[in-house]
Amino acid sequence: MSKKNSKELRKGDNQTELEETEQQMPDGGGAPLLVHLQALRRVLIVSAAAVAVAFFLVFYLAIETLMAWIIGPIAERGIEIIYTAMSEALVTKFKVAIIAALILASPVIIWQIWSFIKPALFPKEKKAFRILFLIALFLFLLGVVFCYMAVYMLAVDFFLVAGDNLATPMLSIDKYVSFLFGFIVPFGLAFQLPVALYLTTRIGWTNYKMLASKRKFVVLGIFVIAAILTPPDVVSQLALGLPMILLYEIGIQACRLTKPRERE
Repeated sequence: MSKKNSKELRKGDNQTELEETEQQMPDGGGAPLLVHLQALRRVLIVSAAAVAVAFFLVFYLAIETLMAWIIGPIAERGIEIIYTAMSEALVTKFKVAIIAALILASPVIIWQIWSFIKPALFPKEKKAFRILFLIALFLFLLGVVFCYMAVYMLAVDFFLVAGDNLATPMLSIDKYVSFLFGFIVPFGLAFQLPVALYLTTRIGWTNYKMLASKRKFVVLGIFVIAAILTPPDVVSQLALGLPMILLYEIGIQACRLTKPRERE
């Protein structure tokens, strides 16, 4: 066989391999930048529109009910809620309405984000992403509910009792709402720890033996993070730190069953 024919044969083999690779690529893998920018623009517009509609619905139809639910635990304890600036009550309502609108519009936002990244994923990655997302969402909601039902009111009672002999509590509505969301959101984020450990193990950055051997350093780090994320008191830090330690142990056991992704 001549050198010319040999080169043509190799060229044909390379072309065949290239075509097979392109067929295996996710849909849209070769889409130009302009197409991606247009898709991203659509995601942002639809998501913003969903949040805007949800905001107006919440603010005009449900804001008073939401505010009563938020203030309820404090009102039941005979604590008076006040505002110290002319616009404070209205601004606080806007803040609550925006947060509620984001929650209400989250299915649309999540669907838009999923539609944007889905073409870049392989079938196995799509399935794994869906499962991991559902687990992360469940853990976030679990953290928020756990905080509000089991920890938040204990912390409120602790603060009220601690200051009972010093002064009469008169809570500002803005500061109280900020305290509430600043207390429960870190719990939702902290409950993502098992997911984070799984991902780092899957990528190959960590493994079961390493995570198990670093327990004492992790416990110290957890309480440092808890001190940063929560109000500056021991009760709040313990309330966030202890569940995080438990979640770390759960994450270690999940990593024990996880194999790092093979490098291609």
